[in-house]
Amino acid sequence: MLRTALSLSSITGAPFRIFNVRAGRERPGLKPQHVLGAKAVAAITGGKIKGAEPGSMIVEYLPGRPKPGRYSFFVGTAGSVGLVFQTVLLPLFLSGGQSELSISGGTHVPWCPAPDYLEEVFLPAIRHMGLKAGIDTTARGYYPGGGGSIEAEIHPAQTPLVPLKMTGRGRLKKIRITSAVSNLPLAIAERQLKAAAGRLSDFSAQIQTESIEAPAPGRGTYLFILAEFENIRAGFTALGARGKRAETVGDEAAGEFLSYAYKEGALDRHLSDQVLLYAALSGGESVFSTVEITRHILTNIHVIEKFLPVRFQIKGTPGEEGIIAVKGASFLRR
Repeated sequence: MLRTALSLSSITGAPFRIFNVRAGRERPGLKPQHVLGAKAVAAITGGKIKGAEPGSMIVEYLPGRPKPGRYSFFVGTAGSVGLVFQTVLLPLFLSGGQSELSISGGTHVPWCPAPDYLEEVFLPAIRHMGLKAGIDTTARGYYPGGGGSIEAEIHPAQTPLVPLKMTGRGRLKKIRITSAVSNLPLAIAERQLKAAAGRLSDFSAQIQTESIEAPAPGRGTYLFILAEFENIRAGFTALGARGKRAETVGDEAAGEFLSYAYKEGALDRHLSDQVLLYAALSGGESVFSTVEITRHILTNIHVIEKFLPVRFQIKGTPGEEGIIAVKGASFLRR
């Protein structure tokens, strides 16, 4: 959880040194988005970073103080702009002023948050905690070619943050399915959409659909499902790839939605992980239910507890639904 450590170090002023970094699924060592995330927080705080190179297994970081401003970062062709955005977001929230971000690289990269998810699910969730930011995707950049870009605006946070209390979803209001292609026939998007909508026939009354041609320098496809409930939103993304049938893309995203829909936890498995850091900083007790207590959640909690005087309470078994609670540290901007 390098990006969690980088974010926390940047706002608390606590330096760190990490050995045996395992930041990717394929092999040990830093990936492009982790390298840029480290360099980006160093740029924002005026800090010093060592080991921020592809494949590096040791990272040392001595932070300065976050400063608001206009920042521009280039991740590289296959690096995830979403991961870099999430790494610098918290320090900029707590920098004391408004900031603007431009990040270019891969917007739709496997195992990384796409801008659609960040805009429609993650940012609305932390807005409940008093945090306001906006994101605009100016061009899609698909793995491995990249070439995409986002623009973001981050407003200064009032601290301490409002605790998150979210144990029930409420009524399902609507499901929006967006199927997109870039520099490919629109018929591919329509096939993706048909496959996804077909699997969600039990929810046909709530479904809205759209097929779009998305601006991008290269070719690619994706499908995004947004489920909007009274109290929370959940999102599910599937990406196309060379040799991958359009129907498979739609089926994957629909399967992710169904695994969430027939459970009771309020937050989807990704959002549950992404809000932990903000809950730990809040000025009260945060309590939320999740559809799955993942290994990622447990690792993230371990890192957070190394930096902040908090202890998370978890009710449930790893791999199953559960409830997560934490009394926040009532963090105030330095």
